Amino acid sequence: MYNLIVILGPTASGKTKLAAFLADKLSTEIISADSRQVYRGMNLGTGKDLDEFTIENRQVPYHLIDILDAGESYNVYDFQVDFAIAFQSITDKNKIPILVGGSGMYIDAVLKNYEYTSVPIDLALREKLSTYSLPELVTIFQSNPTEYSTKADLSTHKRAIRSIEIAFFLQTNNMKKYSLNISPLVIGLNPEVTIRREKITNRLKERLENGLIDEVKLLINSGVNPEKLVYYGLEYKFITEYLIQNTDYNNMVEKLNIAIHQYAKRQMTYFRKMERDGAGIHWLDPTLGVEKNSEVIIQKVWNQ
Repeated sequence: MYNLIVILGPTASGKTKLAAFLADKLSTEIISADSRQVYRGMNLGTGKDLDEFTIENRQVPYHLIDILDAGESYNVYDFQVDFAIAFQSITDKNKIPILVGGSGMYIDAVLKNYEYTSVPIDLALREKLSTYSLPELVTIFQSNPTEYSTKADLSTHKRAIRSIEIAFFLQTNNMKKYSLNISPLVIGLNPEVTIRREKITNRLKERLENGLIDEVKLLINSGVNPEKLVYYGLEYKFITEYLIQNTDYNNMVEKLNIAIHQYAKRQMTYFRKMERDGAGIHWLDPTLGVEKNSEVIIQKVWNQ
C-alpha cells in the first residue's frame, strides 16, 4: 500500500500546482523537495509560488519551505532528517504525504533508503581530485567498487568527486539503513521540450519584471555573503555577479536563461537515471491539466 506520493519533474513543469490540487483533493499535506526553497527571503528565484497552495480559499499545509535564513547551510542529509519528521507527522494523521520537487538528489535520498548523504566531506581528497578530468575521475571511481557503485551519479565533475568520496568512505565504514519504511507512488511530469523552453524563458522574464533583482539586492543588504548566493546557483549566482559588476544586464539575462534550460535538461537526466535504478516513475502529460492528472493519481492510489 502506498504511503507516499512523489511528484517530480524539471523546472517549469507544473509540479507544485498539481501537488497542491491533489493534496486538497486528498485532504493531505505537502513536503517540499527543493534544495533552495528551505530559505526565507529566496522567493522569486526559487519559484516558491506559495499562492498555489491555496485552493478555493483552502490552505494546503506544506513542510520544508522557509525553515532557514538565507546564507545558512543545508544539505541532503539535513533534508532526510527533516523529511523523516514531516513524513511521520503526516502519516500519524492517517494521511498520505505528497513529496514534490525538482531536486532529484533529495528525492533519491528518500527513495533509495540509504544514508550515503551522511558521508562526511573530505577536503583533502577533494583538493587532490580537483585537478583530474571527468574521465579520469570515472576511472578512479570504477577502480574502487563498493555497494554504491551502481547507484552513483558520475555525470559532472562535482558529482564524480562526491561519488569517489563516498566510495572511499565505504571501504572502511558501514552505512546504516534509512529508518523509514517508504512505499512510494512516483509520478513524473515532463513537458514537451519546446513547451518547457518557452515556459522557462517566459517565467524568467516575469520574475525579472516582478522584482527578482531587488530580491537578490535585499538578501545582500541584509548581510548574506555574495559568495553564498553564488553558491546557491542559477538566479542567485548570475544576478549577484551582475550586481557586483562582473557582467552587464543583457549578458546576465542571456546566460541565466541558458543556464536554467541546461539545469532542466540535467534534471531530466537525473530522473531517467532514477528510472534505470528502478524508481518506477509514472509519467503524466502536463497538458492534460491538474484535474485530469489528479484523477489518474487518485485512481492509482485507490486501485493499488
